[in-house]
Amino acid sequence: MSDLIAIAYDSLKSANQVRDKLFELQRERVVELEDAVVVERRKDGKIKLHQSRHGAVGDAAAGGPLWGGLIGLICLRPLLSMAIGGAAGAAAGAVADYGVDENFMRELSEHMLPGTAALFLLISRSSPDEVIPEVAQYGGRLIRTSLSGEQEAHLRAAARAAQPA
Repeated sequence: MSDLIAIAYDSLKSANQVRDKLFELQRERVVELEDAVVVERRKDGKIKLHQSRHGAVGDAAAGGPLWGGLIGLICLRPLLSMAIGGAAGAAAGAVADYGVDENFMRELSEHMLPGTAALFLLISRSSPDEVIPEVAQYGGRLIRTSLSGEQEAHLRAAARAAQPA
């Protein structure tokens, strides 16, 4: 089961830095993200979602040419089948609605101040002892989680302890 965590930041820059740091930690296999979306409340009050494309689209687009090539070898047209498979995989990934619900993010973002941002994460696996110190340095305020009360209290305490003085 995945955990939903939403963190508010004073600026779009901070939210993007944390998201990028988490992508780096994901490449190091410290955390597994199903989705990471930065939501910006612009100065004019409008809400903009900055979707990441590290999930379903990339996986489907990468797998499409593999399956297309395999089918092409059987049908003796590997290059054409790889191209068609890649396009089909990318389309399937783009259409599939994985991750954090957009309506939920927009609803929660209505309470943000103009000029601020929030990072919404759907985490399937993590090593909190390694992740929290890496992201706590950027500050932020935990605004919503799907964690139990005890787990959320532990997360808040660990984040406070990891923040620089």
